[in-house]
Amino acid sequence: MKVSVMRTIVGLLSGLGIALSALAQPVDGEVRKVDPDAGKITLKHGEIRNLDIPAMQMSFRVADPAWLKRFQVGDKVTFTADKVGGQFTITSMSPKP
Repeated sequence: MKVSVMRTIVGLLSGLGIALSALAQPVDGEVRKVDPDAGKITLKHGEIRNLDIPAMQMSFRVADPAWLKRFQVGDKVTFTADKVGGQFTITSMSPKP
């Protein structure tokens, strides 16, 4: 009985560790293009670990369309991204202090 309880606890903790490692972490970036018609913003950014994406420049959908009006080319930002509906999407974004 003790062995099965221990295996269950170890399994739960392992699963939790995997889930926590997949959480989005803030990434620094610079706005390179804003495309309101497509609902996308292009960022030059650092590594996005939760999506296994190296540092590069790429376009993202945005969770909040207001960001397409708020941010302009050249703005330095901090953001998080995730895969939403099968597309890479910025889920939070703020000006870099």
